[in-house]
Amino acid sequence: MPRQPTQITEPLYDYLLSVTLREPDLLKRLREETASMPGGGMQIPPEQGQFMRLLIKMLGARRTLEVGVFTGYSSLSVALVLPDDGQIIACDVSDEYTSVARRYWQAAGVAHKIDLRLGPAVDTLAELVADEANHGTFDFAFIDADKSNYATYYDHAFKLLRRGGIIAIDNVLWGGGVIDDTHQDEDTLAIRALNQQIHKDDRVDMSLVPIGDGLMLARKR
Repeated sequence: MPRQPTQITEPLYDYLLSVTLREPDLLKRLREETASMPGGGMQIPPEQGQFMRLLIKMLGARRTLEVGVFTGYSSLSVALVLPDDGQIIACDVSDEYTSVARRYWQAAGVAHKIDLRLGPAVDTLAELVADEANHGTFDFAFIDADKSNYATYYDHAFKLLRRGGIIAIDNVLWGGGVIDDTHQDEDTLAIRALNQQIHKDDRVDMSLVPIGDGLMLARKR
Protein backbone atom coordinates (compact mmCIF):
# COMPACT_ATOMS: atom_id res chain seq x y z
CA MET A 1 0.00 0.00 0.00
CA PRO A 2 1.29 3.53 -0.76
CA ARG A 3 2.27 5.60 2.23
CA GLN A 4 -0.43 8.04 3.30
CA PRO A 5 0.47 11.74 2.93
CA THR A 6 1.46 13.65 6.04
CA GLN A 7 -1.54 15.26 7.70
CA ILE A 8 -1.02 19.02 7.89
CA THR A 9 -2.00 19.96 11.43
CA GLU A 10 -2.14 23.61 12.45
CA PRO A 11 1.27 23.47 14.20
CA LEU A 12 2.79 21.73 11.18
CA TYR A 13 1.23 24.32 8.85
CA ASP A 14 2.72 27.10 10.98
CA TYR A 15 6.11 25.37 10.72
CA LEU A 16 5.72 25.04 6.94
CA LEU A 17 5.13 28.78 6.66
CA SER A 18 7.98 29.59 9.03
CA VAL A 19 10.58 27.79 6.91
CA THR A 20 9.27 28.52 3.41
CA LEU A 21 7.16 31.66 3.18
CA ARG A 22 8.76 34.75 1.66
CA GLU A 23 5.75 37.03 1.36
CA PRO A 24 6.34 40.62 0.24
CA ASP A 25 4.92 43.14 2.69
CA LEU A 26 2.38 44.48 0.18
CA LEU A 27 0.99 40.99 -0.41
CA LYS A 28 0.73 40.45 3.34
CA ARG A 29 -1.18 43.71 3.73
CA LEU A 30 -3.55 42.76 0.92
CA ARG A 31 -4.09 39.30 2.42
CA GLU A 32 -4.88 40.76 5.84
CA GLU A 33 -7.23 43.38 4.43
CA THR A 34 -9.06 40.77 2.37
CA ALA A 35 -9.40 38.43 5.35
CA SER A 36 -11.43 41.12 7.15
CA MET A 37 -13.87 41.49 4.23
CA PRO A 38 -17.07 39.53 3.54
CA GLY A 39 -16.07 36.55 1.41
CA GLY A 40 -12.45 36.85 2.51
CA GLY A 41 -12.18 33.07 2.69
CA MET A 42 -12.12 32.95 -1.12
CA GLN A 43 -8.56 34.28 -1.09
CA ILE A 44 -5.75 31.87 -1.92
CA PRO A 45 -3.29 31.13 0.92
CA PRO A 46 0.13 32.81 0.87
CA GLU A 47 2.06 29.62 0.17
CA GLN A 48 -0.04 29.10 -2.96
CA GLY A 49 0.77 32.60 -4.16
CA GLN A 50 4.47 31.86 -3.61
CA PHE A 51 4.13 28.57 -5.49
CA MET A 52 2.58 30.42 -8.43
CA ARG A 53 5.41 32.95 -8.42
CA LEU A 54 7.85 30.04 -8.64
CA LEU A 55 5.92 28.57 -11.59
CA ILE A 56 6.00 31.91 -13.40
CA LYS A 57 9.76 32.15 -12.93
CA MET A 58 10.32 28.55 -14.04
CA LEU A 59 8.22 29.11 -17.16
CA GLY A 60 9.90 32.41 -17.99
CA ALA A 61 6.33 33.61 -18.47
CA ARG A 62 5.57 36.90 -20.19
CA ARG A 63 1.88 36.64 -21.06
CA THR A 64 -0.61 35.19 -18.60
CA LEU A 65 -4.34 34.84 -18.06
CA GLU A 66 -6.36 35.02 -14.87
CA VAL A 67 -10.01 34.03 -14.56
CA GLY A 68 -11.33 35.29 -11.25
CA VAL A 69 -9.45 38.23 -9.72
CA PHE A 70 -11.31 38.84 -6.42
CA THR A 71 -9.18 41.36 -4.47
CA GLY A 72 -6.05 40.65 -6.48
CA TYR A 73 -3.74 38.49 -4.35
CA SER A 74 -3.03 35.97 -7.12
CA SER A 75 -2.68 38.60 -9.86
CA LEU A 76 -0.38 40.72 -7.71
CA SER A 77 1.70 37.62 -6.92
CA VAL A 78 2.13 36.90 -10.62
CA ALA A 79 2.64 40.52 -11.69
CA LEU A 80 5.46 41.01 -9.17
CA VAL A 81 7.61 38.41 -10.94
CA LEU A 82 6.62 39.10 -14.56
CA PRO A 83 9.12 41.12 -16.60
CA ASP A 84 8.32 44.81 -16.95
CA ASP A 85 6.78 44.23 -20.38
CA GLY A 86 4.80 41.20 -19.17
CA GLN A 87 1.02 41.11 -19.22
CA ILE A 88 -1.86 39.56 -17.32
CA ILE A 89 -5.29 39.60 -18.91
CA ALA A 90 -7.45 39.48 -15.78
CA CYS A 91 -11.15 38.60 -15.95
CA ASP A 92 -13.72 39.36 -13.28
CA VAL A 93 -17.30 40.62 -12.90
CA SER A 94 -16.93 42.61 -9.66
CA ASP A 95 -15.95 46.25 -9.75
CA GLU A 96 -16.16 46.35 -5.94
CA TYR A 97 -13.63 43.61 -5.26
CA THR A 98 -11.31 44.52 -8.10
CA SER A 99 -11.19 48.12 -6.85
CA VAL A 100 -9.18 46.72 -3.93
CA ALA A 101 -6.97 44.86 -6.40
CA ARG A 102 -6.38 47.99 -8.48
CA ARG A 103 -5.30 49.91 -5.40
CA TYR A 104 -2.64 47.34 -4.59
CA TRP A 105 -1.52 46.99 -8.22
CA GLN A 106 -0.90 50.74 -8.24
CA ALA A 107 0.95 50.66 -4.91
CA ALA A 108 3.20 47.87 -6.19
CA GLY A 109 3.93 49.66 -9.46
CA VAL A 110 2.61 46.77 -11.57
CA ALA A 111 -0.71 48.18 -12.78
CA HIS A 112 0.72 48.61 -16.28
CA LYS A 113 1.17 44.83 -16.50
CA ILE A 114 -2.50 44.05 -15.80
CA ASP A 115 -5.29 44.37 -18.34
CA LEU A 116 -8.46 44.07 -16.24
CA ARG A 117 -11.54 43.11 -18.23
CA LEU A 118 -14.79 43.43 -16.30
CA GLY A 119 -17.60 41.22 -17.54
CA PRO A 120 -18.41 37.51 -17.80
CA ALA A 121 -15.15 35.63 -18.30
CA VAL A 122 -16.87 33.25 -20.71
CA ASP A 123 -17.39 36.19 -23.06
CA THR A 124 -13.90 37.63 -22.56
CA LEU A 125 -12.25 34.29 -23.27
CA ALA A 126 -14.48 33.65 -26.28
CA GLU A 127 -13.36 36.99 -27.72
CA LEU A 128 -9.71 36.09 -27.19
CA VAL A 129 -10.17 32.66 -28.77
CA ALA A 130 -12.05 34.13 -31.73
CA ASP A 131 -8.82 35.91 -32.75
CA GLU A 132 -6.53 33.10 -33.88
CA ALA A 133 -3.55 35.40 -33.41
CA ASN A 134 -3.99 34.77 -29.66
CA HIS A 135 -3.78 30.99 -29.97
CA GLY A 136 -0.63 29.56 -28.41
CA THR A 137 0.57 32.92 -27.08
CA PHE A 138 -0.07 32.58 -23.34
CA ASP A 139 2.48 31.00 -20.99
CA PHE A 140 0.27 30.51 -17.94
CA ALA A 141 -3.40 30.61 -16.97
CA PHE A 142 -4.91 30.64 -13.49
CA ILE A 143 -8.58 29.69 -13.17
CA ASP A 144 -10.38 30.53 -9.93
CA ALA A 145 -13.90 31.71 -10.69
CA ASP A 146 -17.43 30.26 -10.89
CA LYS A 147 -17.04 26.49 -10.80
CA SER A 148 -19.95 25.68 -13.11
CA ASN A 149 -17.99 27.17 -16.02
CA TYR A 150 -14.67 25.51 -15.19
CA ALA A 151 -14.81 23.17 -18.20
CA THR A 152 -15.42 26.08 -20.56
CA TYR A 153 -12.60 28.09 -19.02
CA TYR A 154 -10.25 25.12 -19.36
CA ASP A 155 -11.13 24.56 -23.01
CA HIS A 156 -10.62 28.22 -23.90
CA ALA A 157 -7.40 28.51 -21.91
CA PHE A 158 -6.01 25.39 -23.60
CA LYS A 159 -6.42 27.01 -27.03
CA LEU A 160 -4.71 30.19 -25.85
CA LEU A 161 -1.81 28.39 -24.15
CA ARG A 162 1.51 27.68 -25.85
CA ARG A 163 3.06 24.24 -25.83
CA GLY A 164 4.82 23.81 -22.50
CA GLY A 165 2.56 26.37 -20.85
CA ILE A 166 0.62 25.59 -17.68
CA ILE A 167 -3.02 25.95 -16.67
CA ALA A 168 -3.51 26.08 -12.88
CA ILE A 169 -7.04 25.49 -11.59
CA ASP A 170 -7.98 26.28 -8.00
CA ASN A 171 -10.40 24.59 -5.56
CA VAL A 172 -10.32 21.18 -7.22
CA LEU A 173 -10.60 19.40 -3.84
CA TRP A 174 -13.52 21.66 -2.91
CA GLY A 175 -13.08 21.28 0.83
CA GLY A 176 -13.40 17.51 0.49
CA GLY A 177 -16.74 17.83 -1.27
CA VAL A 178 -15.45 16.03 -4.35
CA ILE A 179 -15.56 12.71 -2.48
CA ASP A 180 -18.78 13.37 -0.54
CA ASP A 181 -21.68 11.76 -2.39
CA THR A 182 -24.18 13.91 -0.51
CA HIS A 183 -22.79 16.93 -2.41
CA GLN A 184 -24.64 16.94 -5.73
CA ASP A 185 -24.80 20.68 -6.36
CA GLU A 186 -23.82 22.17 -9.72
CA ASP A 187 -20.43 23.46 -8.57
CA THR A 188 -19.32 20.17 -7.02
CA LEU A 189 -20.45 18.18 -10.04
CA ALA A 190 -18.56 20.57 -12.33
CA ILE A 191 -15.32 20.19 -10.36
CA ARG A 192 -15.59 16.40 -10.28
CA ALA A 193 -16.21 16.31 -14.03
CA LEU A 194 -13.26 18.58 -14.78
CA ASN A 195 -10.90 16.56 -12.60
CA GLN A 196 -11.88 13.44 -14.55
CA GLN A 197 -11.62 15.27 -17.87
CA ILE A 198 -8.08 16.47 -17.21
CA HIS A 199 -7.02 13.06 -15.90
CA LYS A 200 -8.03 11.55 -19.24
CA ASP A 201 -6.77 14.42 -21.42
CA ASP A 202 -3.71 13.06 -23.24
CA ARG A 203 -2.94 16.53 -24.60
CA VAL A 204 -1.53 17.51 -21.20
CA ASP A 205 0.77 16.36 -18.42
CA MET A 206 -1.04 16.85 -15.14
CA SER A 207 -0.71 16.80 -11.37
CA LEU A 208 -3.13 17.67 -8.60
CA VAL A 209 -1.15 19.48 -5.92
CA PRO A 210 -2.68 19.40 -2.41
CA ILE A 211 -1.94 23.04 -1.67
CA GLY A 212 -4.69 25.32 -0.42
CA ASP A 213 -8.00 23.81 -1.57
CA GLY A 214 -6.29 21.73 -4.26
CA LEU A 215 -4.51 23.11 -7.32
CA MET A 216 -4.72 21.20 -10.60
CA LEU A 217 -1.77 21.75 -12.93
CA ALA A 218 -2.07 20.87 -16.60
CA ARG A 219 0.96 21.35 -18.87
CA LYS A 220 0.17 21.53 -22.58
CA ARG A 221 2.19 19.01 -24.55
